[in-house]
Amino acid sequence: MITELSIVIPTYNQACLSLVEELHKQASQATGLTFEVIVADDGSNDEKIIVANRHINALPHCRYIERHVNIGRAAIRNYLAQESRYSWLLYIDSRMRIVNEDYLHTYLSQDGNDVTYGSYMVIEDPSLACNLRYMYERHYLLRHPAHIRQEHPYQDFHTSNFLVRRDVLMDCPFDERFKQYGYEDVLYGRQLEEHGYGLEHLDNPVLFEHFESNERFVEKTEEALRTLYTYRDDMSNYSRMIDLTNKFRQCGMLWLVRLAYQLFGKRWRRKCSGEHPTLKTFNYFRLGYFADLLRK
Repeated sequence: MITELSIVIPTYNQACLSLVEELHKQASQATGLTFEVIVADDGSNDEKIIVANRHINALPHCRYIERHVNIGRAAIRNYLAQESRYSWLLYIDSRMRIVNEDYLHTYLSQDGNDVTYGSYMVIEDPSLACNLRYMYERHYLLRHPAHIRQEHPYQDFHTSNFLVRRDVLMDCPFDERFKQYGYEDVLYGRQLEEHGYGLEHLDNPVLFEHFESNERFVEKTEEALRTLYTYRDDMSNYSRMIDLTNKFRQCGMLWLVRLAYQLFGKRWRRKCSGEHPTLKTFNYFRLGYFADLLRK
């Protein structure tokens, strides 16, 4: 049973007082637990959100650290580890919500693993039926319960909700070259495997409920694919997109994917950014976009 825990939350322009309050409540009720909650703001520029998050400092054992320069998704997680005091770290994205009253207790029982990933959930909401991010996340999660993720544990790791020994994180920190959106979690899964650390998958989800507009999600997808292209050599055998484009290349068909993107890419993007996107079109667009990057 884990008896000391640092709950660490990176945030950027996201109000997370309610998340901290629920975590503080569950940690306070855990018998024999010494804990802290640290929220590190990675250079937010929304003053209203900053002011709201300052209330975190009023909670016992909780800190809200304001940083005025954005250092990136990987570096802020390493910074949180350096600021922490206890031997176990629980990383949670600030956009998540705790919906399980046994959430923290479930993690506190996992002291035999180096790293435990709890995943996230998306509640069915008909009002979001035409939101591309919602459609994508629902489709992904339905295909990846814990027992399926455990088949390829390092490839199916994400940073939204995981428990890790502090010494593991300090020995194997996030790669701080990753400053833009996307794939820092994929590379971290590879780093964990290369360092020989065990990774256990668990169904102990937090709720993902913030879905950006279709246009914004397409922009973030493009940014993530550019990140993947930049670090493609590091991602070999860990990215399904790289695996897929390699298969097309091996059978001499990658040129056809590029041609299709040149002919239909703008139309696919408009469809994905519009009011009635489809996952099929989104997958065509992603594949074509990445294949076009490889050409350049």
